[in-house]
This record gives sequence, structure tokens and C-alpha cells, in this order.
Amino acid sequence: MGNLFFIAGIILMVGWLVGYLGYNVGGAFHLLLIMAFIAILVSLIKGNKAL
Repeated sequence: MGNLFFIAGIILMVGWLVGYLGYNVGGAFHLLLIMAFIAILVSLIKGNKAL
């Protein structure tokens, strides 16, 4: 499950970067970057612990 958060975070960061560089969107679009960092942090904190 932790790996899933990491992958989701990377996808969100790439989506943010494409949107930031390719399109002129509002400031709310930066929420993708915040969500990506949260997903990556959750992944790093949880690690690969077995249930």
C-alpha cells in the first residue's frame, strides 16, 4: 500500500509539472503538488511494513 502512495505522488507531481509548464491555470491547480507531497510523505513514513 505504501508503494501505491509513492506512485500516486509521482503521478500527481508529473501532472502538476505538465499543467504548470503547459497550461495557464489558476492557483488551485497547485493543490496537486501539495497532494503529491502528502502522498509521498505517507509512503515514506509507513514504509514497507507488513500487516
